[in-house]
Amino acid sequence: MIEIAPHVLLLLCLAATAAGFVDSIAGGGGLIAVPALLAAGIPPAAALATNKLQGSFGTASATWTYWRAGRIDFRALRSALIATVVGAALGALALSVSDTRWLMVLLPVLLIAIALYFLAAPAATDVDRHARLTPLKYALVAGGIGFYDGFFGPGTGSFLALSLVTLMGMGLTKATAHAKALNLMSNLVSVVVLATGGHVLCLVGGCMAVGQFIGGRLGSRAAMKLGPKLIRPVLVVVSLAMTAKLLADPANPLRVVVEGWFS
Repeated sequence: MIEIAPHVLLLLCLAATAAGFVDSIAGGGGLIAVPALLAAGIPPAAALATNKLQGSFGTASATWTYWRAGRIDFRALRSALIATVVGAALGALALSVSDTRWLMVLLPVLLIAIALYFLAAPAATDVDRHARLTPLKYALVAGGIGFYDGFFGPGTGSFLALSLVTLMGMGLTKATAHAKALNLMSNLVSVVVLATGGHVLCLVGGCMAVGQFIGGRLGSRAAMKLGPKLIRPVLVVVSLAMTAKLLADPANPLRVVVEGWFS
């Protein structure tokens, strides 16, 4: 049984509020929440599992706020939502029998690519454009991202938003709103799978969920008010911050390879 002092629990709630705010805009809230959980002395497996639990509340809060404002069309997402659920379930199951080290090489490259896209591409707007894929074909993409979220997770919100902008022609705010709905489904499935393994700390996750809920509502409202002026820079900063966080680990395979080139 892991015991957390009351003042530490309060700090975790504040970290969750910040994570929920960032996550509702651009994804990547785990960049704040997971290090906070680890700093509180929680083992890595439990930290990742508890982060999924508390993060689900923030994502649900953001999804609810976007939906109430009329920014989400669940009928258009029907096939993508189903595919995301299936993908996340398969990803979570695959996690127990697979080696995730190769993802530590691929993920920084993908996150840098997202940051460069939003920096170099024409200014993202809220104007919808012609979709390159039908909703049914996009479901395959959503299922793949759902698999990734169940299998690993960091950057899922950014990947979903980018795919909705580039493949479905959505404006940036609309894409962000729909990304939250898809991410909510993959989060919920992941929580169920991780909970069956006994890794979720319900008390800690429940307390942090309060902060996540507040942060999610504040962030989604700010995103709807400011639109691309807020979402685009936050996407870039979060993508680069997650890259830096991953490469800060001396054991990261990509860092080891790069350092080998200069040694």
